Amino acid sequence: MNSTLLVLAAGMGSRYGGLKQMDPMGPNGESVLDYSVYDAIRAGFTRVVFIIREDFAELFKQAVGSKFSSKIEVDYVFQKLDDLPAGFSVPDGRNKPWGTIHAVRAARDTISGPFAVINADDFYGADSYLQVVKYFQQSNISCNDISHYGMVGYQLTKTLSEHGNVNRGICSGSDGFLKDVEEVTEISREDDNAIRGNWLNGEKRAISEGAIASMNFWGFTADLFEHLEKHFIEFLKTHGEEMKSECYIPTLIDELIRDGKADCKILETSSSWFGVTYPEDKPYVVANIRKLIEAGDYPSSLQ
Repeated sequence: MNSTLLVLAAGMGSRYGGLKQMDPMGPNGESVLDYSVYDAIRAGFTRVVFIIREDFAELFKQAVGSKFSSKIEVDYVFQKLDDLPAGFSVPDGRNKPWGTIHAVRAARDTISGPFAVINADDFYGADSYLQVVKYFQQSNISCNDISHYGMVGYQLTKTLSEHGNVNRGICSGSDGFLKDVEEVTEISREDDNAIRGNWLNGEKRAISEGAIASMNFWGFTADLFEHLEKHFIEFLKTHGEEMKSECYIPTLIDELIRDGKADCKILETSSSWFGVTYPEDKPYVVANIRKLIEAGDYPSSLQ
């Protein structure tokens, strides 16, 4: 089965302070994104589409895309602030994109089959890609009664940063399927050792140690774009004039599940997640990649 990896790589990494998608982490200058595409290729993905910004397109193509163009079909899509549904426009003074829904929407005219979504700056681990491909191959994703999606879940405690707060989709499940997911912002372990974050209703509350987090690694079919468009239009009607409002993938999936329009299988993985939200996270990521190389999970050079 042909499947596409859709990589969200348009962000500058405001908390990190630079283009962390291209920051060297491996022993030969490999970035986290290099390892992601490498894992996708060996798992069986046949195409990768990078969502990027036009202002750094050439740099990105030279630094990242050129490495893989002989190994997998590579395409690029630009995320543009003014790429909005008919009847909507960017409010004066807004320069911030509209979140992960807006980013994925940019690929609506380039994807027609099963596809996975990942963040460019997250290291998901080889087994995660295998689980998504297996889900595409084994699941009845062509069934037309409701939409069928998948999500790779990670233990929240293994996705926190010691150097600042993070945003995560906090999940609950039943019989291997997602029941609901909510985007929670500014999550951190506080002085009393409790994990807390800001929920969408504005309330700051504790989060269970055993909570499952969505790290934005999803398996979708192309019918997502129809659901996404309707959801984004309603979001813009309500929040479109706000300067910093964002529309998140977990919020859409939660809505579809509650409305009986989709189900979402939680895909268990033996892989560990790690990422570089802050500059201080980099040594941890570098050390973990070195351990995986020493264990034989990756070659010393990806070229």
